[in-house]
Amino acid sequence: MSFALGDRVTKVTGDYSFDGVVVAEFNKVAGQKRYVVEDERGALHIYSDTNLRHIGNSADHQYLRIMHKLLTKGDYREGRNGGVFSLFGEQMRFDLSEGFPLLTTKKVHFKSIVVELLWFLKGDTNVKYLHDHGVTIWDEWADENGDLGPVYGKQWRSWETNTRCPRCYGTGSRNDADLGDMRKCEACLGSGNASVDQIHKVILSLIEDPYSRRHIVSAWNPGQVDSMALPPCHCLFQFHVTTDGKLNCHLYQRSADWFLGVPFNIASYALLTILMARETGLTPGEFVHSFGDLHLYENHVEQAKEQLAREPRALPNLRLGPNALDIFSLKPEDIELHDYDPHPLIKAPVSA
Repeated sequence: MSFALGDRVTKVTGDYSFDGVVVAEFNKVAGQKRYVVEDERGALHIYSDTNLRHIGNSADHQYLRIMHKLLTKGDYREGRNGGVFSLFGEQMRFDLSEGFPLLTTKKVHFKSIVVELLWFLKGDTNVKYLHDHGVTIWDEWADENGDLGPVYGKQWRSWETNTRCPRCYGTGSRNDADLGDMRKCEACLGSGNASVDQIHKVILSLIEDPYSRRHIVSAWNPGQVDSMALPPCHCLFQFHVTTDGKLNCHLYQRSADWFLGVPFNIASYALLTILMARETGLTPGEFVHSFGDLHLYENHVEQAKEQLAREPRALPNLRLGPNALDIFSLKPEDIELHDYDPHPLIKAPVSA
């Protein structure tokens, strides 16, 4: 592999924690080119071409660096669904002005990401909408009717409170409510309890009080988590508005399947940030992704090594079609991905 003066490179042997810029080149020594690389502190290092790789885009670079750390420093343990290499408390940051952070070192199925996010935003918890759009990623957790319990969409759009639904009960007693009408109630979705539409509420707060520190949406409902087919992995996110009108989003993810799940999660919340910025008249800023327990399954190790050997390519771009409506009325075809040129898909088994 060859590098030019000024190329941004990373060292892919050892701890994978060195980044720098090529400032000089030596003649080949024992068949290998040698390069002088200046690190971020100004120190100079000499490496052969086999020890270096182009950084490419920052999304793949950050993701691959943590994957390498999982392989080399992860704490091996037997978990609920197999052996994993685990770390705790990592973070990545994505500047959305640099391109849409859909990984290029393997193909990621963008349509599934879009359809799933729109499904969340609709407040839906049945897989029918997903199936209608050819997406099956939730099937193994659904019951025979396609229901998943009060998962993400329910919590985002209709978090139940301990007060009675005013639309069902008005000012009367609980016995006065008609059960048939309750089941049809769009306000409480048949629960009989008043609910909070967290997405709608945070949109209003971003518009009316942009510098508030309360732009928060939570999917972790302790009172209902045991009724969910799968407890929320990406469980809380917060928005932040800068004085120059940029919208940032910070996600906390309690549990992260690094090889299969995280590439989806990165793109999903980057997309959500872009859609929320459009909805509130702001400019997409930065997506910050923080992790609790992140893990690489033992049966994904060979696939991870294959991905680590690939060079990142340029990030794609995202566009919203001319007919795109508000965030709650969007259709999958309204969201367009352009200039995506990834390496081929790497298949791996899902650990349910």
